[in-house]
Amino acid sequence: MHRTMRVSHETIYKSLFIQARGVLKKELTRHLRSRRIMRRSKTASTTGQPRGQIIDAISIQERPAEVEDRAVPGHWEGDLLSGGKNTHIATLVERQSRFVRLVRVDGKDSESVVKALVRQVQRLSQGLMASLTWDRGMELAYHKRFSVATDVDVYFCDPQSPWQRGSNENTNGLLRQYFLKGSDLSVHSQSDLDAVALRLNTRPRKTLGFQTPGATLAKAVALIT
Repeated sequence: MHRTMRVSHETIYKSLFIQARGVLKKELTRHLRSRRIMRRSKTASTTGQPRGQIIDAISIQERPAEVEDRAVPGHWEGDLLSGGKNTHIATLVERQSRFVRLVRVDGKDSESVVKALVRQVQRLSQGLMASLTWDRGMELAYHKRFSVATDVDVYFCDPQSPWQRGSNENTNGLLRQYFLKGSDLSVHSQSDLDAVALRLNTRPRKTLGFQTPGATLAKAVALIT
């Protein structure tokens, strides 16, 4: 056989297993030593979690209607704002009031992000965060740990659908006035981030009838307490 016509044994096995899903299954599989109906590639992940897939993620499609229509306060959107040298800041935005919290994180790994988010949420008044909507980033792979520690439900956007957390996206755009693209975000302390959040929370917003996010949230909370 010509050298360019050679096929590896792995390719042959893959071909057989693909065909085995059809009518030739019995005839084909009886010639395979393992007798398995499906075959894992030798290069496949053995971690038990497919790359880029969050285990037990609850879809945004299952989010209660009261979250979607911004009827009550306490439902937030979150994301990571990226900077240079692989540095990040977690951004949290309350959907009804557009109130902002910024969170310093030590890294993008889920361990670091969840730990920082838990610490920040525990600083909020009791019951002020009932749900959190995030994108499909693996930084929230440990979402169950977050929910157990905070009693906050986590919902995940559909893949490649940043518009489903539009309030957070808009806020991230405003934050670029303070945190330029490519800048090292690790130089900012939590106190620095709190100061920036305060500026945004005391800035009148057109979408709020030129009220501030801080005043809007305070008014909403007063009505339900």
